[in-house]
Amino acid sequence: MTEYPTSHEAPQPGAGAAAGAAAATPPGGSELPSQPQAAERGTRRTARAAADTEGHGKTPPPAAQATRQGGEKVPGARREHGTPLPHARDESAARSASGLPAGVTGGPGGGHPGSGGGIPGGGGDAGSAARREGDRLRFVGAATRRIARGIDLDEIVLGLCRATVPTFSDAILVYLRDPLPVGDERPAGPVVLRLRRTDRLRPIDDLTELAASAGRAPTPGPAPAPGAAGAPAGTGGDPADPARPLDFSQLPLLGPQGDLPAAELCEIRQGGALAEVLRGVRPVFGSAATARAALPELLGEGHPLPRGQRAILAPLRGRRRVIGAAVFLRSPERPAFEPNDLLVAAQLATHTALGIDKAVLYGREAYIADELQRTMLPEGLPQPTGVRLASRYLPAAETARVGGDWYDAIPLPGSRVALVVGDVMGHSMTSAAIMGQLRTTAQTLAQLDLPPAEVLHHLDEQAQRLGSDRMATCLYAVYDPVSHRITVANAGHPPPVLLHLGGRAEVLRVPPGAPIGVGGVDFEAVELDAPAGATLLLYTDGLVESRMRDVWTGIEQLRERLATTAQLTGIDHPPPLEALCDDVLDMLGPGDRDDDIALLAARFDGIAPSDVAYWLLDPEETAPGRARRFARRALDRWGLEEELGDSLELLVSEVVTNAVRFAERPVTLRLLRTDVLRCEVGDDSPQLPRQRRARETDENGRGLFLVNRLARRWGATRLSSGKVVWFELPLPPRRG
Repeated sequence: MTEYPTSHEAPQPGAGAAAGAAAATPPGGSELPSQPQAAERGTRRTARAAADTEGHGKTPPPAAQATRQGGEKVPGARREHGTPLPHARDESAARSASGLPAGVTGGPGGGHPGSGGGIPGGGGDAGSAARREGDRLRFVGAATRRIARGIDLDEIVLGLCRATVPTFSDAILVYLRDPLPVGDERPAGPVVLRLRRTDRLRPIDDLTELAASAGRAPTPGPAPAPGAAGAPAGTGGDPADPARPLDFSQLPLLGPQGDLPAAELCEIRQGGALAEVLRGVRPVFGSAATARAALPELLGEGHPLPRGQRAILAPLRGRRRVIGAAVFLRSPERPAFEPNDLLVAAQLATHTALGIDKAVLYGREAYIADELQRTMLPEGLPQPTGVRLASRYLPAAETARVGGDWYDAIPLPGSRVALVVGDVMGHSMTSAAIMGQLRTTAQTLAQLDLPPAEVLHHLDEQAQRLGSDRMATCLYAVYDPVSHRITVANAGHPPPVLLHLGGRAEVLRVPPGAPIGVGGVDFEAVELDAPAGATLLLYTDGLVESRMRDVWTGIEQLRERLATTAQLTGIDHPPPLEALCDDVLDMLGPGDRDDDIALLAARFDGIAPSDVAYWLLDPEETAPGRARRFARRALDRWGLEEELGDSLELLVSEVVTNAVRFAERPVTLRLLRTDVLRCEVGDDSPQLPRQRRARETDENGRGLFLVNRLARRWGATRLSSGKVVWFELPLPPRRG
């Protein structure tokens, strides 16, 4: 195994004999070293082994430090993470820490890619040069694979930082455009770069400890020149001279708080040095004339810059334009960058920029899909009379947030409510678009007050018009709080579960039906009891079916979970709806999220018979007078005649008069007392009334104007058998 030295220093005084002997050795290494040379190499190996096995952030013991002439000790090389170990028994741990493949080592002073100082024999050894090139290629391969593993912006930038520090550089700063352009978008204003992420080798405490262990005092600025006023006696030009203070201005990696002191924002000036470097696309050394002017513009005027080839400024160019820049930095005790390192930086920058481009495009598509899904689901659920609602929606995964599951609650005439849940096959933008069309169709059909089986029949026809392969399952239910009944029609959807007030949970027996889109299939509806206090749970198959279990096993587990939850709250107290939905979702295990999940829970409160008044009126001229008398009797029974008697009589008379004019069959009149007083008048005429402004000479046309001014809300709904006109009056506050 080839030994790699841990530091790259000039020969120390007193080592001339050893250096001369090493220089006399042929490049091929054919001569054997003398005994003093072998002993000296063994001492250096022992010192390196002790330094490499030291803990992070700790000073190596005296026995592990290389000794200068005169008893002066040089600290061993240490790093914050990813320290490669030169001995055979520690190589696997080193590669695992640095994330490199076999045969690639890294670290300051070590045989890192692009460092010629860590290879024995110097630059003239052809075998060492080939080995360094192989290490460089392996490093580039490992780094690009790590960058390519990222799927979003932060993962890609983090992959670049972790792949390069400490193997390729001691610190890195990544700047990206703010905002990042998407596709062919062109910036409307000035181009601004924002510091996205930084990574560095060691904290400031390690550098201070490094200075203390070397017996040198840190200075806040550049060290004085030899012979200058204030320079310590004996200070020479050698940076490793123990009498020379440690120049922290040459360590551009950290600020006084242990961070990288760089500007947060940078606006690129047209015609400036930074714009010129970014336009050139190729990475440049920090010592180049253009980079010396560009780096202060990017990092800030107060940021100390490294000397020599210890910085690389690499533009990040995507498919069409430059989207940022990366700055690679090395500290003074580490070998400077080589010309071939520019090729390494170019490869890393190219892979990072292309990955960021793809991540931005993917993020935009995911955002569009997420917004499409969100806008096609109801923003909030209505609060119809006699029923309470709660819902949940979970995508299959964060990487596939769009699907075809949906739910809906649609208020219907007569204080009824339609409950809908469906699932379009697939997880794509197409599935979401089809889901939106089917949901809109279901809302339109519901407003026509069609029976549930008829609604599914029309949905089936609509799905066939959208395409031959457009398949979906759907369950449509209508709840009537007055009769405490629910009518359910199913199109290939999992059956609902009804949780009774006493804690018993049952799977409702509804006809399975064929999925929507099959065509030529009749749908059947069933009418079931919906007792007050019961909870109906509608869901999609993602809740009960996965690779770990079949759908019927999942339905049985759901039923048991609901029964267990109901027992915790007691027989006479149903569980809260929101908590019930959360508890149902908690039944999902790690392998149970293979599909989207839509969940709709309905708590049936109903309307008591004592709060309902209903009459049939023949379409005669006396019908308005009879309607006024019936309404006053109901108000008297409810104790509301004094507060609402006059208003209700006037509005009932106007609405019934309009109904009698067009009706051929008996007119229905119903009063409902809930949180408001609701009046509903139905007739067999499909023509909806329209409010209009009456002229002074007109004898009619003012009825709906009065309804609009006196009622809290009013409306008209077309039914399959005619229409219903309704209005609501607020109840007076309760006395006492």
